[in-house]
Amino acid sequence: MIDTMLEAPAPALILVDDDPAFCEVLGDALARRGLDTFIAHNAEDGLRLAEQHAPGYAVVDLRMPGPSGLELVARLRAQDPEMKIVVLTGYASITTAVEAIKLGATYYLTKPTDADEIMAAFHRDDGNIRAEAAPNPISMDRIEWEHIQRVLVECGGNVSEGARRLGMHRRTLQRKLNKRPAPV
Repeated sequence: MIDTMLEAPAPALILVDDDPAFCEVLGDALARRGLDTFIAHNAEDGLRLAEQHAPGYAVVDLRMPGPSGLELVARLRAQDPEMKIVVLTGYASITTAVEAIKLGATYYLTKPTDADEIMAAFHRDDGNIRAEAAPNPISMDRIEWEHIQRVLVECGGNVSEGARRLGMHRRTLQRKLNKRPAPV
């Protein structure tokens, strides 16, 4: 007897990050895990791919030229409320993590990360009740970083407006943003 069952298509995933080398490596790793992976390097292209391929999954970088990853998360969630979205960032902050989850991200990971962590994050539906509070208080540098991130979210990412609200020169704020966040 001939088996006439059709093989189900691989689930689609869009990977949106402005680093081409990172996208190539991560895209290949996710494809090896059974996902039909489509790559974009900015939010607009990512949204177009999502409209074309109706992915069930998305991996979105937080900081990209043009609209931020947070804006893309909101637009992807509006397009498909069931999509599983993982936000990646090399500039983690409590503010952006909370905003990403409020906007509909499934999970928030800091770089560097790997395909296995991302795959696990797609399937995390519950919080971790065993997560422990940090043993040390947050440093003043970290508090400053968090405050700057909160103000920038309120300003829609507008650095000039953020600098005005923070009472500092725009270039000073840009220098602070180009540094890595203070450790937690």
